[in-house]
Amino acid sequence: MDIQALVTAQRAYFNTGATLPLSARRAALQRLREAIKAHEGDITAALHFDLNKSPAESYMCEVGMTLAELSYVARHLAGWTRDRRHLTPLAQFPARSFTVSEPYGVVLIMSPWNYPFMLTMEPLIGAIAAGNCCTVKPSAYSPAVSAVIRDILSNCFPPEHVAVVEGGRAENQALLDQKFDYIFFTGGVAVGREVMSRAARHLTPVTLELGGKSPCIVDATARLDLAAKRLVFGKLLNCGQTCVAPDYLLIHRRVKEEFLAHLKKWIAAQYGGDALDNDGYVRMVNRRHFERVMGLIDPAKVVLGGRGDLDTLKIQPTVLDNVSPEDPVMQEEIFGPVLPVLTFNHIQEAADFVRARPRPLALYLFSQDKEVQELFLRRTSFGGGCINDTIIHLATSRLPFGGVGNSGMGSYHGRQSFDTFSHTKSIVKKAVWMDLPVRYAPYTPLKSKLLRLFLR
Repeated sequence: MDIQALVTAQRAYFNTGATLPLSARRAALQRLREAIKAHEGDITAALHFDLNKSPAESYMCEVGMTLAELSYVARHLAGWTRDRRHLTPLAQFPARSFTVSEPYGVVLIMSPWNYPFMLTMEPLIGAIAAGNCCTVKPSAYSPAVSAVIRDILSNCFPPEHVAVVEGGRAENQALLDQKFDYIFFTGGVAVGREVMSRAARHLTPVTLELGGKSPCIVDATARLDLAAKRLVFGKLLNCGQTCVAPDYLLIHRRVKEEFLAHLKKWIAAQYGGDALDNDGYVRMVNRRHFERVMGLIDPAKVVLGGRGDLDTLKIQPTVLDNVSPEDPVMQEEIFGPVLPVLTFNHIQEAADFVRARPRPLALYLFSQDKEVQELFLRRTSFGGGCINDTIIHLATSRLPFGGVGNSGMGSYHGRQSFDTFSHTKSIVKKAVWMDLPVRYAPYTPLKSKLLRLFLR
């Protein structure tokens, strides 16, 4: 594919204004919705091929969430596209102040392999709703899903409106050589830095959805059985290959043993006595990631699991106890079904531990103590999270989702997606029937007095 020619064609199409009318945006979203529903079987089959996702998990985490986002955006789009009025300062009387949302133009969306359908489609929904043309680059690690995305989007849109570029590093580099008006990237920190560096050459704004080591803190007031159940859900969904998965557990020393017993019970309840025998248990995406995660498991610290099957690329849900901050498993984002356990004696120790490290994409706190909740809400920095649950904060179109610091910049979902892919123009429309002289030279004592009255 001639990528430069594609970007040129998209820019020419955008300049025709065809993507701007509200009716055109609504029609585009409706075509996308109908195509997704028509291809649901193909999407499910592709997710099973690439990651061994079950039909239920595929719908819950990929197809269903995408359809819910489409519905929410379609319902609210008319209101978002209207000019927004703002109060005008007295010093600018008489005038009307308002903001206008305009699409950036031609945007690039680079998506990852762990939720390859949803994390491609959700930013695309925002880009289309805002009136942009878009080039989509799915991950080469999920080729079956990439092919389905290509088929869906080619049936919905002409390539000058929305196009899919498949491939690996060579295609990524060729895309980043082009001048886009906005880049939306979801993936790892290292590649995120490269994307931002390349975008800087063209002064292209970016959204980076990255990751990091998201902590789960359990204090002595938590409902331990329920906390364990919800932690297992968040940690083992997609076999831990989730950017907001709880990466490690910080637990009060006094309740650790009781909590671990609940944890083991719920792992067995949700995935069976040996998850390697569970047909619906997601596998690692490829051999390289399988071997990387297996290399993080210290056999001397395993209290549950620890085994992997190279033939199926599955790794047992694994709990590591007596972990120290210096252990290899604490030096990188795990992105797999391994849970290191660390303890604290006082809640301030846990807060200090989190603050001493790069700001995570998510934080989960299990506590019934309101002062403890306030401590983590107000005194620790993280992208988003939950109190007394895990990961569900990203499953709503009514809340923005994004990182901070090393875990990313910018956010999306619902209204925030529309705003992310839009430039907001501030306009003052001044009346012509009156022109107050106070701002014009020469500046007399009376004018100075009036200026101080208006501007204070």
